[in-house]
Amino acid sequence: MYRYSRSYVGPVQAVILDLAGTCIDFGSLAPIQAFLKLFMDEGLEITEAEARGPMGTEKREHIRQLLAMPRIAQAWSEIHGAAPHEDDIERLYQAFLPLQTAAIAERSELISGALELQEFAHNHGIRLGVNTGYSREMFEVMLPALERQGFQPQSIVCATEVPLGRPAPYMSLRGMIELGAQAVQACVKVDDTATGIEEGLNAGMWTVAVVASGNALGLSEEQFFSLSEVERSQRIAVARSKMAQSGAHYVIDSIADLPRVIQCIQEQLQLGVCP
Repeated sequence: MYRYSRSYVGPVQAVILDLAGTCIDFGSLAPIQAFLKLFMDEGLEITEAEARGPMGTEKREHIRQLLAMPRIAQAWSEIHGAAPHEDDIERLYQAFLPLQTAAIAERSELISGALELQEFAHNHGIRLGVNTGYSREMFEVMLPALERQGFQPQSIVCATEVPLGRPAPYMSLRGMIELGAQAVQACVKVDDTATGIEEGLNAGMWTVAVVASGNALGLSEEQFFSLSEVERSQRIAVARSKMAQSGAHYVIDSIADLPRVIQCIQEQLQLGVCP
């Protein structure tokens, strides 16, 4: 029988990846496109910074948090003659679904390093899973593209399939169970949002924050590499500082750097160091 131990000294057993901004959709742009269009259709223009604020949460909750922002709430009241309420949230969510589905279909390309990470995990006996603020229906839209590119996670958990989405730990814990990991200390949660890092911390796992490809920078791959080397370094430094505040154990540019970090975590575990 397995016995829980704070001083776990075994190997890394599972890695749980966020999707958009972490292993697909460089810059995490699909949700942003959908949220900007959603509110534009209501006659209310929101900024990209506002749209990114609740990133990582389940999408209905994302809408709720946007409507709770003072500027947006006031603008909504001026347009609609009343403060936003639950019926508005549900109506917006239903309108959001086709917008998000269309955006996802256009932005399901793997981020460089994803397939190499998958091979690294396979070669080291590490099981690889994903979780996401997308619903199962949204995920199914991107699944054929992931399969065509050769990406095949062994666990997929969507925010609508657990009691609470991020920052609650339930998606990570369900992923851990599906992947057969026997200790939270043996699991690594990787995400490009502070909310996703908090999810991993709440689950008791090692956490790795991704900056260059994700929400903290918010640039497409083309925009990112069009920057001068100096400006790119400066913007990455700002994003790293921001994500370091999430409490992540490690901060990396992209999942291309993750195998090295996993090896560092393995060394820590062998010394009896736990998250």
